Amino acid sequence: MLDLSQIIKAYDVRGTVPDQLDEPVARAIGTAFIEMLRESGDQPDQIVIGHDMRESGPALAAAFARGVNAAGAGVINIGLASTDQLYYASGSLGLPGAMFTASHNPAKYNGIKLCRAGARPVGQDSGLVVVRQRAQELLGDLNAEADGPSRVEQRDLLGDYAAHLRSLVDLSRIRPLKVIVDAGNGMGGYTVPAVLGDQVLTALPLTIVPLYFELDGSFPNHEANPLDPKNLVDLQRAVREQGADIGLAFDGDADRCFVVDENGDPVSPSAVTALVAARELAKFPGSTIIHNLITSSAVPEIIVENGGKPVRSRVGHSFIKAEMAQTNAVFGGEHSAHYYFRDFWFADTGMLAAMHVLAALGGQDRPLSEFAAEYERYQASGEINSTVADAAAKSLEVRAAFPDARVDDLDGLTFSFEDGSWFNLRASNTEPLLRLNVEAPDAGRMASLRDEVLAIVRG
Repeated sequence: MLDLSQIIKAYDVRGTVPDQLDEPVARAIGTAFIEMLRESGDQPDQIVIGHDMRESGPALAAAFARGVNAAGAGVINIGLASTDQLYYASGSLGLPGAMFTASHNPAKYNGIKLCRAGARPVGQDSGLVVVRQRAQELLGDLNAEADGPSRVEQRDLLGDYAAHLRSLVDLSRIRPLKVIVDAGNGMGGYTVPAVLGDQVLTALPLTIVPLYFELDGSFPNHEANPLDPKNLVDLQRAVREQGADIGLAFDGDADRCFVVDENGDPVSPSAVTALVAARELAKFPGSTIIHNLITSSAVPEIIVENGGKPVRSRVGHSFIKAEMAQTNAVFGGEHSAHYYFRDFWFADTGMLAAMHVLAALGGQDRPLSEFAAEYERYQASGEINSTVADAAAKSLEVRAAFPDARVDDLDGLTFSFEDGSWFNLRASNTEPLLRLNVEAPDAGRMASLRDEVLAIVRG
């Protein structure tokens, strides 16, 4: 019998289909999810389910629904959805949710992101361990309860989701923009037309040029992972060749959005975080903004300059969302291009972040490269992964090599220096990797610091 600890990790369920994640496993997790909610004080009569474009999604979602029914709860199935569309459903309906997606992972994978009512996250410290334990018991129980009466309601919430996003950002009065969008054959090809394209009832001053909008979970053109530079090449070329003002790239489940300027050069997620933070602070003066410890030092600087209160967080959506709820933060951003909004139940939505960037760009006359430069103040390495046998021992070696640095251990080890440079070294939760991020005032200092740390880590 499969050990579910192989696929139920810190933040979600993720595994290969069908050898790790199949219909019996999905059914067991469905029942376990309802039991966990009840044991923790929630009494859901219904939950909402969605799935992305992966071929295995509908069958896994249906099996999960049978498990929910077996536990005595009903299901609202919204069918094809982006992850942030599922969060919209959970928030607007006040119901727990389950999204079937493996995000940017290759086609052989699928997974489940779980949330409580109001899109509140379910992670390792907020119920996922209990779900794993109960599902493991159910898989091993030959007398597990039979399916209950089918209580599955089909509902289309795409239009409501799109209307909600358009109510948060006004794009009707900006200058005309030509926007190339690479959906990577993922769910952006489903949601972008509804929010920004031909399905919009009120015409927007946007010309949307689609790349790979056909839903195809085999990802025939490139992986739906814009964090990897090779997957941005088609978008960058199209922006330059077609003279577009901006390019947008979404990952597979469209909860993350990456931006390139009119020259095809990436705009860092830290710059997007700072830009959106400034817009939200103009609307909600003095508010708290959350940023993870990998974002650029420019982010807290710009938050303070705009009258806000920056709060530094560990990496990961469960930590960001918890910090946002605790502080009532208006916005949060991560280096991985996850963006979280109080107006969106503290959940992450790449589409809303993209709309803020479009509104900011279209609200002034400069090209994006010039405009975004205001938010890019330092040189960053990006995240560099190294395979190591003993992450803890390597981290101690690095710590000993920089005795004059200020070090904190909020998430891994962050080393800060008098010249404004810093680096963070942290172990992966799921793989034998050390992840390095370096930032410095200039490219030379960044490169020398990066190479010095990597020499130790890989030595």
